[in-house]
Amino acid sequence: MTELTVRRLLIDLEKPVPRHWCNGDAFLTAWFNALSMSFPVGEQFFIDSVRAGFKALPDGQQTHFKTEVQGFVGQEATHRRIHALFNAQIEKHGLVNEWEPRARVRLSLVEGSDPRHGLAITAANEHFTALFAEWMLAHPQRLDGCEPRLKALWLWHSAEEAEHKCTAFDLYQALGGSHAWRVKWMRRVTLIFLTDTLRQTVNNLRRDGTLWRWSTWQSGWHHMLGRQGLLRLSLQPWRAYFRADFHPSQQSSDLSETWLEQNANLYTRVGSA
Repeated sequence: MTELTVRRLLIDLEKPVPRHWCNGDAFLTAWFNALSMSFPVGEQFFIDSVRAGFKALPDGQQTHFKTEVQGFVGQEATHRRIHALFNAQIEKHGLVNEWEPRARVRLSLVEGSDPRHGLAITAANEHFTALFAEWMLAHPQRLDGCEPRLKALWLWHSAEEAEHKCTAFDLYQALGGSHAWRVKWMRRVTLIFLTDTLRQTVNNLRRDGTLWRWSTWQSGWHHMLGRQGLLRLSLQPWRAYFRADFHPSQQSSDLSETWLEQNANLYTRVGSA
């Protein structure tokens, strides 16, 4: 069982967010904005899936998972709330969240189905966010030049994503979820997640008027596909998910633990939900 602490980030998101808040970089700003646009609806789905999976467990196993599930729900609910505040600020820049309505329609298709489907979808998405979180924590200089509150937002979220990456996976396994369906959902989630992220990023850049700037494309290549790029460095740990013996704990979360220890002044502990 993983001990999960719910934390309240001590930042003010009522204050306006600059248009190119990520160190003046149009591409990175648009990319992070796109990710944030998916979080409120996505994290609510994750919460609902984990709760449904927990309820489907026999009583004896519920006792084992109860505290971890409460911590997971508390962390994800906090992420959902704070990114809703962030999204409200970036909407003032003329951006339109076209991802969320599509996601709501797709996610509604699994409502009422075997809870293992929701858990498999959640586990696949949590693997993605854990990979992105590890990259972010390993390359915090990508946020150099940002306002301290926004750098704190993204690194705090990254640290907690790495921290609770096992919960949905372990519930899926506890309910007898098969390897075949786990990897089948990962293939589907990979296609949908990357397509939607890139599509929303392009839409953000188009509305921002920076889509066709050479500097935008340079930044995109460097941060996604360069030697230290997110997609390049995430390929191998992403592929590991398809092994029959894979478990999220096999991929280190040391950077998460270190960041949370070194930045305890940025949040307060509020216990479990």
